[in-house]
Amino acid sequence: MGEHFLIGIVCVILFGVGSQWIAWKTKLPAILLLLVAGIIAGPITGLLDPDALMGNLLAPFVSISVGIILFEGGLSLRFSELRNIGGAIIKLVSVGVVLTWIISTLSAFYLFDMNIQLAVLLGAILVVTGPTVIIPLLRQVRPTGQVSSVLRWEGIVIDPIGAMLTVLVFEVIIAGGLSEGISLALSSIFKTVFFGSLVGLAGAGIIYILLKRYLLPDFLQNPVTLMIVLVVFAVSNTLQHESGLWATTVMGIALANQKSARIHHIVEFKENLRLLLLSALFVLLAARVELANLIGSLNWQILAFLLILIFVARPLSVYLSTIGSQLNNREKLFLSWMAPRGVVAASISSLFAYELVQNGYAEAGQLVPIVFIIIISTVAIYGLSASKVARYLGVAKPTPRGFLMIGAHQWARDIAELLHDKGFKVLLADSNWSNINKARKMGLKTYYGNVLSEYAIDEINLDGIGKLLALTPNDEVNSLAVIRYKEIFGTSEVFQLAAATKAKRADQEVPDNLSGRILFDENLNFDNISTALKKGAELELVEIEQTLTQEEFDHKIKHLTPLFLIKATQEIRPYTVDFAPLPGEGDTLICLGKIEDSYITGSKQVQGQSVQN
Repeated sequence: MGEHFLIGIVCVILFGVGSQWIAWKTKLPAILLLLVAGIIAGPITGLLDPDALMGNLLAPFVSISVGIILFEGGLSLRFSELRNIGGAIIKLVSVGVVLTWIISTLSAFYLFDMNIQLAVLLGAILVVTGPTVIIPLLRQVRPTGQVSSVLRWEGIVIDPIGAMLTVLVFEVIIAGGLSEGISLALSSIFKTVFFGSLVGLAGAGIIYILLKRYLLPDFLQNPVTLMIVLVVFAVSNTLQHESGLWATTVMGIALANQKSARIHHIVEFKENLRLLLLSALFVLLAARVELANLIGSLNWQILAFLLILIFVARPLSVYLSTIGSQLNNREKLFLSWMAPRGVVAASISSLFAYELVQNGYAEAGQLVPIVFIIIISTVAIYGLSASKVARYLGVAKPTPRGFLMIGAHQWARDIAELLHDKGFKVLLADSNWSNINKARKMGLKTYYGNVLSEYAIDEINLDGIGKLLALTPNDEVNSLAVIRYKEIFGTSEVFQLAAATKAKRADQEVPDNLSGRILFDENLNFDNISTALKKGAELELVEIEQTLTQEEFDHKIKHLTPLFLIKATQEIRPYTVDFAPLPGEGDTLICLGKIEDSYITGSKQVQGQSVQN
């Protein structure tokens, strides 16, 4: 028994996190791979039986996990985004929800020969989209303008609304009478909004006071926040059934929009926790699906139902909800092509279908396979096509191949000019006006100010930029810039110069865990590069005319130090201490030094000049 339990836990983590990693490597939708992994682990191989593994704890675990996920989603919402899109969002989560609900209900009633009660329940379940699918897709697609904000707000707010609607329909079904059910439903709506908002705001207020008055040490901020989220969820659910999702969402939004208390550590922790919970949830829920029922539900009716959701319900709700908004037709078209269902639909369909079956509604068993087919289909269709549709409509940001360069001194400007001439976006940032002025006269884009300031990230336009190069003479500034921007670009895409030589400045050496990837060579720090240029070294743009072996390449460039590799495919990577690739035919190098060999020809030279700081 103990070994079976251990295998089950390991399977959840292995299949969940493994699917996330494979999705990152293959650029496939993570949710799709998680669902497939759960089906493989559960009904196909029998390695995982969620009901036997967790028993009565499964339902509470699912509910609490969704509450935490919605709290984390709420932390990403800013009221400032509503200035131009508030009306569209309000209509999407009201008019759009009602339209989707009605169309889904009527379609289910006629296509599946389902009684009206279960059809209404299925329609309520399918109004949700959800941040569990939307946010990963947005990171992959990178839509322009206000599309990203609209989809995030809609996805996060609509989840608790959809869950609330499902609960109300369920209570009406259980009540058995229409008049009694409607009265109960109206009462439940009021209680859910009232108690959920009250408890959620109270939880946010407690966290705010604890952080603002420094009543928590750093190492307890995340555990205490998680504890309060769970308490808020439980208290709200106790006061009103299934109001916990609304409470945790309100709590996250309230914390995100206060200006005084710093919640940086909380946001980072919740993002990591969300990934683990999301992985576990989809694997567990997919593993509960009976494969025979899933296959048995594949027919022309489910195909027609899916097509109605995609080509009728979603476009109609989007266009009616965005009348009078500032969204253009291309943005509306993309919004119409983005409505994947996520973990809330999976969880509430599983929970309520089980309870209805227990209460004598045998037909409710068909809800789960229908919902899972819709989830798998919408995630696959939208996830695999979203990037292409966004590029076709012209609402996708460019692939982030550009550089944010911290430091606009002489040789940084020279490097920036070379990169710019090769077609890469470069933004030079410096607090020295003289350096910025000279960069602007060279036609380079700049940011004048302190990149470590509180508002710099909001002020700097990072569209098309995916890497940070910290090139200042101050090792500490370089490290702080890396720490600040690695949350945006990722640990693998933040780079800094080597620190001053250990022999001279050992007391000022920056620890490895507080630095980015070391550029070029461990001996090429700011002083050494500046000295080399003063003594006549040159920045060379070098084209590789034929393929060389590693030994031949090392021999041919023995007087050069490679700085950047530009592939023939226009991919670019800086050379670092831990990354020294062998270029191929058609590739280009940016090097420091002089060219002497016939296999490699220089196409441009920038003479070394004195560095002015």
